[in-house]
Amino acid sequence: MDFQGFEDLEIWKKGRELRNEVRKLCRTFPSEERYKLIDQMIRASRSVTANIAEGSGRYHYQEYIQFCRVARGSVTEMLDHFTVALDEGYLEKDVFENYWNSYKTLQKMINGYITYLKKRKLGE
Repeated sequence: MDFQGFEDLEIWKKGRELRNEVRKLCRTFPSEERYKLIDQMIRASRSVTANIAEGSGRYHYQEYIQFCRVARGSVTEMLDHFTVALDEGYLEKDVFENYWNSYKTLQKMINGYITYLKKRKLGE
C-alpha cells in the first residue's frame, strides 16, 4: 500500500485554505465569543486537516478511512458553527453562503476520497 503524502492531497489543501480563512473570519467576531464560538470554530477547522494528516500516516486503509470520517464530521460541525454565527448576526447571509458552499464542497471531496480508499482497500 502506497499512500500519497497528506500535503499533496486536494482535500487537505482545501481544508488548509478554509482553516486559514476561518481564523481570519473569527478575528471579526465579538470578544465575548473568544472562548465559545471562536474556540470551537478554530478547533473544528484544525481537526479537518489534522485528521486527514493523521490518517495518512496510519498506512492501513481502514484506519485511514476512519480518520477521514472524523474529518468529515468536523466539516459537518463547521456547518453548524456557521449557522450559529449567522443566527447571532456575526455573518451576513452572502458570507455565510460562501462558507457553507465551500464546506459542502469539502465534504463532497472527503466523501469521494473515502470512496476511493474503500475501492483501494478491496483491491489489496
